[in-house]
Amino acid sequence: MSEGKPAGTKLVSVDFEISGHVQGVCFRMYTEKKGLQLGLVGWVRNTYHGTVEGQVQGPATMVEDMKVWLSKEGSPTSRITRASFADQRTIDTLELSGFKTRF
Repeated sequence: MSEGKPAGTKLVSVDFEISGHVQGVCFRMYTEKKGLQLGLVGWVRNTYHGTVEGQVQGPATMVEDMKVWLSKEGSPTSRITRASFADQRTIDTLELSGFKTRF
């Protein structure tokens, strides 16, 4: 993706953790689908304390769209009470490939 990126396209990476009713409601599947739809790469997984965490990378504008989706929409039956984003940084090239659910 970085090879053919338009001049001026900034790539970013950000970690996320989503709290609320987000396990058992296909949140990971919808996150993966949304990430791919936006042309992002990354991963997502359930945590042992009932949240969903992951990382997304891609063009800054698409990552911002994903952050909005993660904090306000999520899967159809999820109820998001808190979305936190950490370690947002500019990257020169994508460090991941595809969008995967981790276990």
